[in-house]
Amino acid sequence: MQLRYRYRVYPDAAQRTALAQAFGCARVVFNDGLRLRQQAREAGEKYISDGDLSKRVITQAKDTEERAWLCEVSAVVLQQALADLNTAYRNYFASVTGKRKGRKVAPPRYRSRKDNRQAIRFTRNSRFKVLDNGRLRLPKIGDVPVRWSRDLPSEATSVTVIKDAADRYFASFVVTTTENETLPPVESEVGIDLGLMHFAVMSDGATVTAPKFLRRAARKLKRLQQDLSRKEKGSNRRRKAVMKVARAHARVADTRRDWQHKLSTAIIRDNQAVYVEDLAVAGLGRTRLAKSVHDAGWASFTTMLQYKAQRYGRTFARVDRYFPSTRMCSDCGRINEKMPLDVRAWHCPCGSHQDRDLNAAINIKAAGQADFNDRRAQVRPGLVPAPRSEAVTHQNAARATRSVAGIAVP
Repeated sequence: MQLRYRYRVYPDAAQRTALAQAFGCARVVFNDGLRLRQQAREAGEKYISDGDLSKRVITQAKDTEERAWLCEVSAVVLQQALADLNTAYRNYFASVTGKRKGRKVAPPRYRSRKDNRQAIRFTRNSRFKVLDNGRLRLPKIGDVPVRWSRDLPSEATSVTVIKDAADRYFASFVVTTTENETLPPVESEVGIDLGLMHFAVMSDGATVTAPKFLRRAARKLKRLQQDLSRKEKGSNRRRKAVMKVARAHARVADTRRDWQHKLSTAIIRDNQAVYVEDLAVAGLGRTRLAKSVHDAGWASFTTMLQYKAQRYGRTFARVDRYFPSTRMCSDCGRINEKMPLDVRAWHCPCGSHQDRDLNAAINIKAAGQADFNDRRAQVRPGLVPAPRSEAVTHQNAARATRSVAGIAVP
């Protein structure tokens, strides 16, 4: 399966200038290609093919005076920017025609030079190389120092250089794992009920308290935002204040991601099968609990469980979101009336006393096992690549386990 390994890189002043130039050229090629296709559509002309578009916005554009500076960056960077545009169009067409499942995809839009996040991609054709001294050699950029937190499992097929809102640079490598990483089989299986008061309640009784990283940093973020609001627009002090706010948010995101990686690895390591509820996170993010929902990060956590289960030979399944896991009694199977959120425990007419979250976790596990037995095959997804931020290498990321009861996290 394909995975992403991300490392922090530290370009010098000249390399930062070269990267900024590459970011700008890739953005211009993307916007030029989008503009040509929009103009062709408005004029009633046929859709411009990928090959013809590449010839017009890259090959022929380099011979013009307005775009002569495109020759100063690697051609692979420009080609990959155009490939991103083609992928965006294909996803949009597949969404419009119904071939793509899930939420509707909007048509591609122009990239802004004011966007805080910039990225360029190098493939094998560009002949990027990891040198023996640990530096990353990028064409027309130079040898960039890399902070290696761990070795790459195999040779990378591509590398994406990313500049985030906090003015940090990362190198994201795409590698294909070939060796067998299946963990020894274990007998335990677990159902997980995700929530806000407790981040996760396991069917075996273990609970994980919600860390609430954003809530804990709220006071500092409030002070930084107030400082930012007092700065004059366009001034150097305002730019510095913007950077401070971005770095504070980046630290919250890095800490949350690091914590979720440790917890998800421990769950996959200790259980042969993991069952979770398919939550409508996008819908919950539009309610009065939106801030707490986004702070919890359920979607990223379940994604980690999914691809790690595939990587290490475990079973992962999602229980239907309309399954009444909370209202169903795990002892007798009776489905009771809907309960408000403040009801954390209830009595069933069968005589059992049920804890709301633990009862839901037990029902999720039972539903997942029933689905597994009905299909007589493992309920597991296909090959799934890791998200862009698969590896956390920020030097200030939290490394201590927080508020985990009943689970040993390395």
